[in-house]
Amino acid sequence: MAQPVQPVLSERVDFADIPPEFAPTPRHPIRVRSRPMPAGVRVTRHTHAWAQVAYASRGVLRMTTVGTTWMVPPSRAIWVPPHVLHEVTIVEEAFLRTLYVYEDAVPQGLDACRVVEVSGLLRELIAALDTPDLPPERERLLGSLALDEIIRSEPLPLAVPMPTEKRLRALCESVLADPAATDSLERSASAVGASTRTIARLFRQELGVSFSQWRQQAVLARAIPLLSQGRPLAQVAQALGYQSQSAFSAMFRRQFGESPRAFIVRGAEHRAADNDDAPDLLDGERVDSALPGSPMS
Repeated sequence: MAQPVQPVLSERVDFADIPPEFAPTPRHPIRVRSRPMPAGVRVTRHTHAWAQVAYASRGVLRMTTVGTTWMVPPSRAIWVPPHVLHEVTIVEEAFLRTLYVYEDAVPQGLDACRVVEVSGLLRELIAALDTPDLPPERERLLGSLALDEIIRSEPLPLAVPMPTEKRLRALCESVLADPAATDSLERSASAVGASTRTIARLFRQELGVSFSQWRQQAVLARAIPLLSQGRPLAQVAQALGYQSQSAFSAMFRRQFGESPRAFIVRGAEHRAADNDDAPDLLDGERVDSALPGSPMS
């Protein structure tokens, strides 16, 4: 029998206070902040005047806005435009690099959140930007090329739309917490105090999809951290409520255009290339960013 996939409980809540040296300015339009982040940290809902790119060379992030949640796998990145209210949870211990982009430097076409592939070039550009005392001209050149790579990167279908209506929100959160549950829509609706007809109408009205279509996106989102842990594919399929590994793989391939194994292997290759760049928790030059209370956003 499939074991429920338990949600990660927050061990520590951080607030989105950005140290002044990391805030982008007209002179320094792109700043990079890198640090290790323990699993379970949640950065409370906040907004800021600049855009950001959150990129974990290892670990999994969950980014949530008012209407959507994204599960961000290792070696992929999420773009968040300026003034977007968002919350971040570290699902698995991560080494995180965040680019903060001055609002006037944001190029056209990046006006919505998206999870993107991190190309080898983008990975190296982010690492190069994460160098102390960069000359301003080199910083601008590297930053401009990094933004161009983000524009060209292929968005990944990892967005799970989230409703605002409280009964529908409660139902969706319960599915995200335990996607292997086989409760019918009628039973799920009853659990949140609504009729099946009401919940079906709300799904169409608020999210524009059926319950089954939405649930498939939720399953994909929950699959990402399980796959990134290196669990056997059959175990992941079972944990997500699939009766066979082949059925889960077929669904995954329809969404991503490749097998779960190929998707995770590509991320592993990026992580291997990043190992020399990601310092240990006790690295003397990085130790301040690992101290308790260091916020993520």
